[in-house]
Amino acid sequence: MPYDDPLSDASLDAAASHLSTREVFRRGGRLLRRSLAARPAAHATALTGAVVFSIAAVALSRVLAWVTDNVVVPGLDDGNIGAGRVWWGIALILAVGAFRGGGAVVRRYFLARARYGTEALWRRQLFEQYLRLPIAFHQSRPTGELLAHADNDITVASSMLMPFAFSAATVVLVVISIASLLQIHPALALVALVLFPTLALMNHYYTRRVHRPAAAAQQAVGDVSSIAHESFDGVLVVKALGREQDEVQRLRAASERLRDRRVEVGRLRATFEPAIDALPNLGIVGLLAIGGVLVDRQDITVGDLVGAMTLFSILAMPMRIVGFFLEEMPRSIVALERIDGVLDISTPPVEGGERRLPAGPVGVAFEEVTAGYDGPAVLDAMTFAVAPGEAVAIVGATGTGKSTMARLLASLQPPSSGTVRIGGVPVGELDTADRTAALAMAFQETFLFADSIFENVALGRDISEAAARDALRVSGAMEFVDALPHGIGTVVGERGVTLSGGQRQRIALARAIAGRPRVLFLDDATSAVDPVVEARVLENLRRELSLTMLVVAHRLSTIRLADRIVFVHDGRVAGTGTHDELLALPAYASLARAYQTGDVAA
Repeated sequence: MPYDDPLSDASLDAAASHLSTREVFRRGGRLLRRSLAARPAAHATALTGAVVFSIAAVALSRVLAWVTDNVVVPGLDDGNIGAGRVWWGIALILAVGAFRGGGAVVRRYFLARARYGTEALWRRQLFEQYLRLPIAFHQSRPTGELLAHADNDITVASSMLMPFAFSAATVVLVVISIASLLQIHPALALVALVLFPTLALMNHYYTRRVHRPAAAAQQAVGDVSSIAHESFDGVLVVKALGREQDEVQRLRAASERLRDRRVEVGRLRATFEPAIDALPNLGIVGLLAIGGVLVDRQDITVGDLVGAMTLFSILAMPMRIVGFFLEEMPRSIVALERIDGVLDISTPPVEGGERRLPAGPVGVAFEEVTAGYDGPAVLDAMTFAVAPGEAVAIVGATGTGKSTMARLLASLQPPSSGTVRIGGVPVGELDTADRTAALAMAFQETFLFADSIFENVALGRDISEAAARDALRVSGAMEFVDALPHGIGTVVGERGVTLSGGQRQRIALARAIAGRPRVLFLDDATSAVDPVVEARVLENLRRELSLTMLVVAHRLSTIRLADRIVFVHDGRVAGTGTHDELLALPAYASLARAYQTGDVAA
């Protein structure tokens, strides 16, 4: 079914439509002040260029008036005009045109610098905030929402900045133009005083009329995209169940809705935009009619009339820009407030201290650790220790907190109480770089980048190809990597879709061990690997790497390979020992039987 995306452009329009005019200008002013504070020089230069353009535009109308009265009209009357006067006219037109063009170049260039510089600042602030926020924040929000904030929302929030300088300078242009028309004749200024407010009102009315169908059209675009994405993403299900024609019908219905909405928008545009474009021309016709009478009465010259008509033709476009600026302001406000909703979330203090780990193998200890999320505690006063160089299997049913233990160990989540130690040092007191170098993790759900296998293993670290190959060999991946078309240089598809689940897991494991960690946490990281290969991989890890290993396991074959088992039940350590020793515990024995028959979820 089509979905209602709360982050689409349509939702921006809907939220913006509820803002009062006073709120729009108040919040819009705040947005402008933030951008002005972020890029003051660029905005100031752009405004200067826009004002120069406006002054040059009015000056051009006066130059054309002078040329008409002193070159064109005398030339038509008797043809006896000096070459000097002609060259003066050409020079004046070229000079004013150069100033006008220069002002436009400066305005456009520095407006772009101001807008995109502000975008870069907001995007960087948002990205840094994403990295500071705890893992619980990212788990509570879909990836699409975070991407929409960083992409679409920031683009929309800055959209009102581009026409800002031109819109501000248009005020100067209108004032100077009306003053110039008043100087020529009050009757001509009266036409401007009637025309331009009418143009602004028409533009505002058109914007209000087109707002709702345009929002509906944008929503329809989201519906079409959603259906297409679902159909392509679920192509295996669609084709396996013979749902091709049903998906075609879904897409046809959504496409027809999109067509209807866009035709409605097109109808409004066909009605209003020609009228808005024609209004300045009607004003020029009015000027010509009134000006003709005034010229005949010798109240103004022909040049004055030409200059006034030139002003009208120049003013039409800036008035449309002002309308666009006012149209974009509400959407920009809503988009920035959504970004601020993330930036305003309080972030926990940065974990990490200055203490360093001792040399050699290090152990791991959980001391009376209690941790959870919004609900009841997942771990309840959990206590156990792993000796340096020991391999421990952590066994427990789904939801007993095994993945939470990984987050606590990596300092991705602070415990509610208790202490997690590596090498005898609380993880919160460890130097961050020292901790990340000593600890590596691999998970059941792997993530590979659309890059070469080598880059996926190295992950930007200073790791040679030889070291990457060695890590791939230990993880049991070289046997299939060498068979790929370009070996370790083979580029895998997005998320590694060109590889099998077991192959992805072995590359992810190679990534974890390539940095030669001293503590390795495997969260069911070999679940998709054949048991025989898995046993060989784990044996490689123990034989070739001097590390302490914690393995979350759901296979008896894996569990038996560990030196010791920590059995977790109801968030507590219910027992430790070998597999045979723990069979005396009814809860463990029941879970082991379920593992053996495959009747338990991972």
